[in-house]
Amino acid sequence: MKRSIMAYCQGKQGAVKEYPFGPEPEVYKVGGKMFAFIYEGEGDTFRINLKCDPVIAGNLREQLESVKPGYHMNKKHWNTVIVDGSLSLTEIHDMIDHSYSLVVSKLPRSQRDLLQE
Repeated sequence: MKRSIMAYCQGKQGAVKEYPFGPEPEVYKVGGKMFAFIYEGEGDTFRINLKCDPVIAGNLREQLESVKPGYHMNKKHWNTVIVDGSLSLTEIHDMIDHSYSLVVSKLPRSQRDLLQE
């Protein structure tokens, strides 16, 4: 599942994968801004930090055991998703899409226009 999620992040329009902290974590950016941060968890799990609207973030944390406040991030705007098989790939993709859209919406218009070409 990890490779699939990494490929999905990499496939977003204008996405760039970087390793600013060494061989891990994998950081995905658009327009120089981070939208996903993937790192190892405990055992066979891994985690992904994703930007999220604060209201939606709170709802997800209440409803889903595997969604926590963002680890080492602004907890109001970021969630940590524990990828342990409890969420479907579609649910994770939806959260990635939301994160990506939030980041793109804050980019300067000139950068947003380039992404839509």
